[in-house]
Amino acid sequence: MGSLILTLKCYKPLASIKFSPFINSFHTLQLRPPKPNNRRVFRCFSTLNSSPNVIDDKSNGKTDGDDKPASASTQLWLYNTMSRKRELVKPKVEGKVGMYVCGVTPYDLSHIGHARVYVTFDVLYRYLRHLGYEVCYVRNFTDVDDKVRCIVAKMYILFERAVGFGVIEIIARANELGEDPISLSRRYCEEFHQDMVDLHCLPPSVEPRVSDHMPHIIDMITQILDNGFAYRVDGDVYFSVDKFPEYGQLSGRKLEDNRAGERVAVDSRKKNPADFALWKSAKEGEPFWESPWGPGRPGWHIECSAMSAAYLGHSFDIHGGGMDLVFPHHENEIAQSCAACNNSHISYWIHNGFVTIDSEKMSKSLGNFFTIRQVMELYHPLALRLFLIGTHYRSPINYSVVQLESASERIFYIYQTLHDCEKALSLLDAAALKDSIPPDTVTSINKFHNDFLASMPDDLHTTVVLAALSDPLKTINDLLHTRKGKKQAMRLESLAALEKTIRNVLTVLGLMSTGYSEATRLIIKYFMLQVLLQLREKALKRADLTEDQVLQRIEDRTVARKNKEYEKSDAIRKDLAAVGIALMDSPVGTTWRPALPLALQEQAVATS
Repeated sequence: MGSLILTLKCYKPLASIKFSPFINSFHTLQLRPPKPNNRRVFRCFSTLNSSPNVIDDKSNGKTDGDDKPASASTQLWLYNTMSRKRELVKPKVEGKVGMYVCGVTPYDLSHIGHARVYVTFDVLYRYLRHLGYEVCYVRNFTDVDDKVRCIVAKMYILFERAVGFGVIEIIARANELGEDPISLSRRYCEEFHQDMVDLHCLPPSVEPRVSDHMPHIIDMITQILDNGFAYRVDGDVYFSVDKFPEYGQLSGRKLEDNRAGERVAVDSRKKNPADFALWKSAKEGEPFWESPWGPGRPGWHIECSAMSAAYLGHSFDIHGGGMDLVFPHHENEIAQSCAACNNSHISYWIHNGFVTIDSEKMSKSLGNFFTIRQVMELYHPLALRLFLIGTHYRSPINYSVVQLESASERIFYIYQTLHDCEKALSLLDAAALKDSIPPDTVTSINKFHNDFLASMPDDLHTTVVLAALSDPLKTINDLLHTRKGKKQAMRLESLAALEKTIRNVLTVLGLMSTGYSEATRLIIKYFMLQVLLQLREKALKRADLTEDQVLQRIEDRTVARKNKEYEKSDAIRKDLAAVGIALMDSPVGTTWRPALPLALQEQAVATS
């Protein structure tokens, strides 16, 4: 491959750097123009001295992660798309993990396909932190879009399906709204942030934006050219796939499969139809940046290579995204990153499955998508999150009202159980609780804990953990509401231990706010009550009823029962159940809770 001139800098530790999820650092870079080169000399793309690198290797050069075996309690196995098998995660730097996840192109509200990606990697981020790793999680914004050539909006679907990711996107959307493209993208970045907050996704360590990292991108392209892997054509710069024999290693595709007419734009100037753009010359009416090749903007793929290298270096642990990014995006990232520095290496490529509707991928280009906001109009964000993690992250998940209704009912049950438990415990001084708990409670907690320990390290099997919640939740309800449970010895001690165990697991799954894990019981109870009230409000909205209307129907039913008009009382109960309002009778009166509507219950039974 020729000689290698290594110019990669030593990095400063991430711990000394304060990252804001909303403010992105911008670092100046002295650009070097392309130099004539008669022989192939490699030099590594180097991040800046001032660039924050996340992983500080203080292990005397040990970077293979094998110097100290992980204990069973900290082991994590993930499916690596590159090797096509589950692998034990061994960070390059002991105790620290660098993770880069491809972010959104902010030109409109995000859909639930996006939600699945970022909920998936939020669970991974949370679990890595739970295992004790110091994680630098980098998630970018592609606020400069490379495939924005078509300005005719009515041709959107045709061209996006032919050319690939986001043909019109930011620029066309900005033209449509009469708004500056950068201003529009920044506005939708904030909308995305709000969606992530609602979904309980923790902010990444840093969120670089393409528009703030143009010098890094230009420098990387320059080095790819200098290393002989790219060529210039009329102000454009293309990567030559023929110069990179390993092209296709991630996706398993062969070069002959990558011909024009599928996802590769037809351009007779290319040496190979599969060659892809590193730099696109400026078009009229589009934003541009100056470069050694003239004004223009970067290609889509180079952006992530440059930003991941700027924050994590050329060699880091985890690179993730949706399954649709395996080819061409991640395949091209590998090629250009290795072309810029042949020491480039990502240990684990992690991809989540699609969200489908009627077995077809959900996407804006097909017009069969729902935005996160549309779903949250009718369903609580926690119900959406539970729905998304209720299927293993690598499997496709079929969007359906039945699934969302079931998730909504389940999250209400979880929070109602914990709220009732907190209510009982809040009446007692914590200091009065004994240190021991009954053997039956110990067995229940240990079983749940063992299910968690067996499932999460095994490629994040959240589905098993969610199913395992049933037993401890049932035990809590038995202790709270059954005659036998109320008489059990050390009942409150059991409730406290069970509730804390469940709450800790829910925090790892992102189904409970992190800040409440160590909060006072009064604050926790208030938070849980707010979630329950919000779930009830959403249920009323779906039923097209108000709280007063439901209470009036409950009163009518009570009167009918007193008058022994049982047919009428049953009809009222059935009418409410049909729209997802379940009535619960008790010695102190009748209350209601959200439930799966009757028709959907029948549909769920038929499906199962």
